[in-house]
Amino acid sequence: MRKSEITRETNETKVSVFINLDGTGKYSNETNVGFFDHMLDQLSRHSLMDLTIKTIGDTEIDDHHTVEDTGIALGQAVKNALGNKQGIVRYGSCHLPMDDAQIRTSLDFSARPFFIWNVNFSTNKIGAFDVELVREFFQAFSTHAGLTLHVDMVHGINNHHIAEAIFKSVARALRLAIEIDPRMSESLPSTKGKL
Repeated sequence: MRKSEITRETNETKVSVFINLDGTGKYSNETNVGFFDHMLDQLSRHSLMDLTIKTIGDTEIDDHHTVEDTGIALGQAVKNALGNKQGIVRYGSCHLPMDDAQIRTSLDFSARPFFIWNVNFSTNKIGAFDVELVREFFQAFSTHAGLTLHVDMVHGINNHHIAEAIFKSVARALRLAIEIDPRMSESLPSTKGKL
């Protein structure tokens, strides 16, 4: 079973993550950051990964450590659950519209983390949530998952729609990449023999 459980504790946060890559998109995410929880729910639902996250962080300071450390732990959990990556499709992409917003995501479980972010928000906050934390989350996630991740905003007006389209687009690309390819289930998707 492609499952993983991670606990990460620092002086700033305590994060526990359970993930099942072969799930149905069930989720229970509690970080004490309402908008972020909503986005994590989208990530789970649209990737079909079952996801349970509990983060206790120093939100009395701000939400930065909570969001970033959750990204770190989730990336580690995905990496662990993938194991040696035998049989996975490896690549995924999604061009996703949400009302006025359109986001293009491409990713590769290459074990070579690289992050490209071409997104512009027109405000600093969505409600009480700092929009710069969307980038921080995906930077941390891609680094610790060993993932090359490109996120490009084609266009968008409403910042909530832009952020939500990002999480949904990444989720759909993840869903494609982590699937087992029935034609390659016994081999790695690389000529190197190792990912």
